[in-house]
Amino acid sequence: MTVWPRNEVGDNQDAKREVVKFNSDEIFATPKPETLLLRILTLATNPGDLVLDSFLGSGTTAAVAQKMGRRYIGIELGDHAVTHCVPRLQKVIDGEQGGISKAQNWRGGGGFRFYRLGPPVFMGNGAILPDIRFPVLAAHLWFAETGLPWTQPARVTPFLGVHEGHGYALLYNGILRERSANGGNVLTRTSLATIRRAQGEFMGPLTVYGERTTLSQAALTAEAVVFKQTPYEVKVNP
Repeated sequence: MTVWPRNEVGDNQDAKREVVKFNSDEIFATPKPETLLLRILTLATNPGDLVLDSFLGSGTTAAVAQKMGRRYIGIELGDHAVTHCVPRLQKVIDGEQGGISKAQNWRGGGGFRFYRLGPPVFMGNGAILPDIRFPVLAAHLWFAETGLPWTQPARVTPFLGVHEGHGYALLYNGILRERSANGGNVLTRTSLATIRRAQGEFMGPLTVYGERTTLSQAALTAEAVVFKQTPYEVKVNP
């Protein structure tokens, strides 16, 4: 049997006071104190380990992980992901001195990324959902290829952008507005020229996603193009 007394790991009253410091609009009935998460992460993790909290709540787990030198992923569906968790983590980065900060000699530093989950792209069998719009699939492919979020331009074209000198393009959902049966989803000499012109005659290496291509492998190699067929070469779990 293991007993963790409140004088060692804190209690809900301690946790409420910690949460109120970050946001006076206290909406959590049973927040966890930072000292409790310190004990748990000390026992279960090492510096650099990845901590997952799939119900982030007030953000205590992420805050403690940051102060302890752990990486972390926090998931939250409620609006308090924005109203509570993000401000709290920003203050932690800035060096706030509540909770376990003094015990950990925390002075701030590091950072975090905040993402909003987009609509689902795939069905259970791995096929792309038939009603997926071009910007949604484009954002998925860009992140899968570059690890970065895609910023949708004012004028959407097949050319998604350039990352480290390499271009990426998507032929999908009739983006070229052609009247052919394929709706412009096939990589041809004409559609390739359209893609390159969309980025000011971009002539660098290029990855193009589409239903199929009429270009031979020799032609693709000569044009420095990697062709990936949708949906078969779209990564489900980038």
